Amino acid sequence: MTMNTIISAIKSMHVKSLQGIQGQGIPLPRHRFRTAVLSLCTAVLFLLASVLSPGAAAPTDGAGKQTDILFLHDTHSHLNSFLTVENGTEVTLGGFARIKTLISQTKERNPDALVLDAGDFSMGTLVQTIFHTDAPELRMLGALGCDVTTLGNHEFDYRSSGLAGALQAAAGSGEPVPAMVLCNIDWETMEAEGLTPDQQLLRDAFDTYGMKDYVVVTKGDLRIAVLGTFGIDSLACAPTCVLKFKDAAEAASAVVKEIKENENVDMIVCVSHSGTSQDPKKSEDEILARAVPDIDLIISGHTHTALHQPIRHGNTYIVSCGEYGKNLGSLSMTQMSDGRWRVDSYALLPVTEAVSADGPTQEKIDSLLEKVDSGYLADFGYGRKQVLARNSVPFATSSDLYEIHTEHNLGSLLADAFAYTVEHADIPRGAPVDVAIVPSGCVRDTFATGDITVEDVFNAYSLGIGLDGVPGYPLISIYLTGEELRTGAEIDASVSDFMGAARLYLSGFHFSFNPHRILLNKVTDCYLTDEAGGRTEIEDDKLYHIVCDLYSGQMLGAVTDVSYGILSVQPKFADGTPIENIEDAIIRTADGKEIKAWAAIAGYLESLPDKDGDGIPDVPQSYASPEGRKVVVDSRAIGDLLKGLNKYAVAIIAAAVLILALVILLLVLIVKLIRKQIRKRRK
Repeated sequence: MTMNTIISAIKSMHVKSLQGIQGQGIPLPRHRFRTAVLSLCTAVLFLLASVLSPGAAAPTDGAGKQTDILFLHDTHSHLNSFLTVENGTEVTLGGFARIKTLISQTKERNPDALVLDAGDFSMGTLVQTIFHTDAPELRMLGALGCDVTTLGNHEFDYRSSGLAGALQAAAGSGEPVPAMVLCNIDWETMEAEGLTPDQQLLRDAFDTYGMKDYVVVTKGDLRIAVLGTFGIDSLACAPTCVLKFKDAAEAASAVVKEIKENENVDMIVCVSHSGTSQDPKKSEDEILARAVPDIDLIISGHTHTALHQPIRHGNTYIVSCGEYGKNLGSLSMTQMSDGRWRVDSYALLPVTEAVSADGPTQEKIDSLLEKVDSGYLADFGYGRKQVLARNSVPFATSSDLYEIHTEHNLGSLLADAFAYTVEHADIPRGAPVDVAIVPSGCVRDTFATGDITVEDVFNAYSLGIGLDGVPGYPLISIYLTGEELRTGAEIDASVSDFMGAARLYLSGFHFSFNPHRILLNKVTDCYLTDEAGGRTEIEDDKLYHIVCDLYSGQMLGAVTDVSYGILSVQPKFADGTPIENIEDAIIRTADGKEIKAWAAIAGYLESLPDKDGDGIPDVPQSYASPEGRKVVVDSRAIGDLLKGLNKYAVAIIAAAVLILALVILLLVLIVKLIRKQIRKRRK
């Protein structure tokens, strides 16, 4: 039956019905009769048209459409499978060759599956050492069939020139690479202020690569808009980033409005490098979901979160699969009658040795790693498979250093390596090293038992680039007063719970803290140790020699901001002069080469004694047990909570007492006023 036939039948049926009403003696004037017939037929026709017409309204046009989406984020140059420790068990995880196999299996079922990445695709393994020249990470994302990616904070680690070089190398490779989207760069403000050379360099590189606020990807009968955002915490973790950014939610809202006005799309997806948090006020992608409800799906990177169930706000889903390619995120979605989407299935697919590696993908990875050996490690006298030491000690994981606030043997070993290297390197001799510091934010992996290779060491401490343009953060030498050392301990005790990257691991410095004490007054004891392990008291006005990596120095400002300026330290030269540019503190050998943090760790491992005479150094068993470098005093006793209050605690208590007194005074005044009113009424 045609639509015209249906319409004619409806008209006839309702005319007869209304005539029947007249036949029953119900009066209906002629003009009202015609009006009623017209109105009733029109209403029925519109109802049928909305259901049966090929030109139905937009909200129901795509109802029942389905899509499969695969996603990654925070892969951090982990192109190859790697040995690590998970839940106390040594396992081999990840690898783009295995991820390629999983993607291919999905695409056998659905060739139109969408593949997305949410940034931080670089910085984490030796592959990153050719990031700025060869763009291996972007090229390998392209080899996986990734459709769209965005930038994370670590893409800025090699400074503007490094990121620009990577984008230009990727664009010029002739290989497939993912589209790149990022909508909240504040070009308007930067242009009004006048673009700096570095900002212009990045803008040109973005244009060369083809970065956009959003792209529309066609998959079968679906058109999917994908936009990108960069978060507040991401920017705080990118000290060498020269760009300014708008609020992610405000920028995304404007872009989504543009998409809805100008693009006929079925779905809107955001690849966001902002992350989620247990604190609702800091869970940036949840804030985004609530602020921009027209986004259907957010792929959430940055916080290395592995969400085993999506977070949902309204009709917006948030998903995360964890870091380093340990999992491939997978979900299937169906469009509902109102045009929005529901998740039908969701899984984090483990990338383990049980997944076979795709041969051509692995060959491509191997060829890139050969460039690493010849183009980077050779300058340090190393090969990536070279064994540096043998280990029988179960080390803490890098996640432990972030999440569990106590002493960890992995942090202790790394800090010892920094101190040893500066004491024994071919550098102009200065004061002996008093304290070496390792922040958890720079530690990317741990050491399994067995052989520790050069590649293992680099993977454990892989970030950054030096002033020399050579990959790897260099060590720096600074001086702090004893009072500032105490402040450093308080930063760890009070601030690092709000900024996990600021947890400190130390050599030569011991301290105790009680997590139940007043904020900014948690440290109960701190002191230095000499070579024999003896206690040395800290003198507040004395300058002490500190060694750490460049990133630690660059992040001092962020720590000050988190504590609202209350806790701050001023790095100094040996003569007490303030260091204005932290790069002036970089340690160089006698021939002018920067001492890289990872190379310091490698050299320290090589220096360890060979206990069993097999020609390979052995990690000492002393690292198997806590050494009292950071002691947690878990006490709620009043005496332990109140003894030795510092100036910050006194100020906090005084402020609390003042507020309490004002509240009591206000209550007294209110009570008096009420009693006065009662007495008036009684009179």
